Formats: sequence, C-alpha cells, structure tokens
Amino acid sequence: MALNASQPGFATTVAALRLRSWKLGPGQAMDVIDQFSHDDFTHIVDDRADVHISSRDGRFYLGYFPNGRPGGADEDWVTGEGWVIAVTGTAKVAGYRIAFGTDTPAEIVADVVTRILAASRPL
Repeated sequence: MALNASQPGFATTVAALRLRSWKLGPGQAMDVIDQFSHDDFTHIVDDRADVHISSRDGRFYLGYFPNGRPGGADEDWVTGEGWVIAVTGTAKVAGYRIAFGTDTPAEIVADVVTRILAASRPL
C-alpha cells in the first residue's frame, strides 16, 4: 500500500486499497428454502411468517426469521438472527449450530445449505 508518511494523518490511493464489491443485503430467501423437497423435509410457516424446516428424522433444522429471531434479553434467543441451521449429533459425535444475521445474503446461506445437504446420506 502506498503511504505518504510526510503528511499528518493517513493517506493512500484507491488503487492501493484494492477496493472490491461485496454481496450485501438479504437477497431471496427462496434460494435457500427451495433446496428442501417436501418428500424429505417438513416445512412449517408460523404466525410470524417465520419458516421452519426439519428433516424427517428430526436431526436437521433450518429456521428462517426475516424480522429476527423472537425473544427478549432475558431469554436464550438472539433477536438479530435471521437464519439458524442445526444438526443434532450422535452419542459419539457432537452436533453443530450455525447462525446468520438478518442481513446475511441468502445466496451465502444457500451455499452453506448446499454443502450440508451434499454431505448427508441415508442410513
């Protein structure tokens, strides 16, 4: 990065910063939701218009909360969460939980879901 130390403050050039365009904004939730067939997954839309999807065996869960996940400060809920993905573990291996904010681009969440579904297999 080009830096001019002879002047007070910080100075550089746009070229030196290598500015990029980044995907921002929530995008289209259906990019995520459409990956789940009604044959293999249960879909529920609740009274807040939040979407809940679970595998038939109950080990996979995806929650979509367009206005943030409900709950107060004294609860174990985080109001800034827009997406929650959870996979239940087994007796020998722990499961995991992934959360994304309400403004996380749906395309990014869709890519994560694609990888998770690709790694699953019937028993």
